[in-house]
Amino acid sequence: MRLVHLSDLHLGFRQFQRVTPAGKNQREADVAASFTRAIDKVIELAPDLVLIGGDVFHTVRPTNPAILHAFQQFSRLREALPGAIVVIVAGNHDMPRSSETTCILHLFEPLGFHIADATPRRLHFPEHDLAILAVPDLPPGSVDLSPDESVKHNILLLHGEVEGALPARSREDERASMPIPASAVAHERWDYVALGHYHVYCRVGPNAYYCGSLDYTSTNAWGEYAEEKAAKLPGKGLIERDLASGKQTFHALPVTRKIVDLPPVHGRGLSAADLDAAIAAAVEKCPDGGIDGKVVRLVVRDVPRHVVRELDHPRLREYQRRALHFVLDARRPTVVRASSAESGAPGRRPSLADTLREALRSRVLTSDIDRDRLVALGEHYLREADQDLATRGVDGTEPA
Repeated sequence: MRLVHLSDLHLGFRQFQRVTPAGKNQREADVAASFTRAIDKVIELAPDLVLIGGDVFHTVRPTNPAILHAFQQFSRLREALPGAIVVIVAGNHDMPRSSETTCILHLFEPLGFHIADATPRRLHFPEHDLAILAVPDLPPGSVDLSPDESVKHNILLLHGEVEGALPARSREDERASMPIPASAVAHERWDYVALGHYHVYCRVGPNAYYCGSLDYTSTNAWGEYAEEKAAKLPGKGLIERDLASGKQTFHALPVTRKIVDLPPVHGRGLSAADLDAAIAAAVEKCPDGGIDGKVVRLVVRDVPRHVVRELDHPRLREYQRRALHFVLDARRPTVVRASSAESGAPGRRPSLADTLREALRSRVLTSDIDRDRLVALGEHYLREADQDLATRGVDGTEPA
């Protein structure tokens, strides 16, 4: 028996302010196209079982176009694979937070899909000697995550965060989901554990896997992209698994819109003109045809605010026009505070002159500014201010 596992479709996801010629948000259209390609792949693989690990939609109340697209694609799946078992659990983005709201996923029940939203469901398929425990995003501790000992094959399908398995970035960026004990997904009687919520392909137990999302739909796509690169993953995709042999394949699927994180530029000591040239060089080296139509980030480190203000902003706006989205992430220098021992004798507070000298000597300067002259000029102005204050008196008025 072969299964396909996909998750985190996030249909209806919107981002940026670009629209298609038909007036639809461009990123929403991108995500819809990525889902269409995923359905194409599932039909090509023709599995016996399709597991969808939640977050089918990006919001509890998706737009009509998102609902229509989902129904069309799932109908196409059912028509192509009439005998396939399809099971969907509700993720934290699908799950209504009010008892007055019905989960939209029930729309797919007439297609013969099995839906788990408000409560867990244990589904039995005697013809395959198979039991599937389908668990939606629910409060922690409310679900018994035990396999069925009476059948040959046990599958656990659920949406949530396996404790201790995910990076801090994912825990901070995503909406809270059901905590899952690591011991539950490691049970030896699970032939396969299909997880949803984390957007990067990841193994978290002997037979337990996050398949990742189908597109970059998290609140921090750059962190997601970096984690994929660190794990040497080809990107997004879905999992195919043979329950009899245990053979598993991750099928990479191209996303509609390329995400590009350009190599960072280090701006320490650069003037605005120097930094403009470095930014232009980085943009020109963008692979695969340049930045046009892509989602692009360029991090520039150690850049004071006054240099950022003096950059060639018309050129930056041109980059923004060419790309679907271009962000220049300018990061200010890290300020290192001097200890009291470095400022003077123990217990003595540094004078105003000490503080000024330390600030000017540690400040990041552009290449066209002489540091010694800057410090000398600062001390000169400080002495003039002291003399003026002494002349005027403590309260700032002219002495009688």
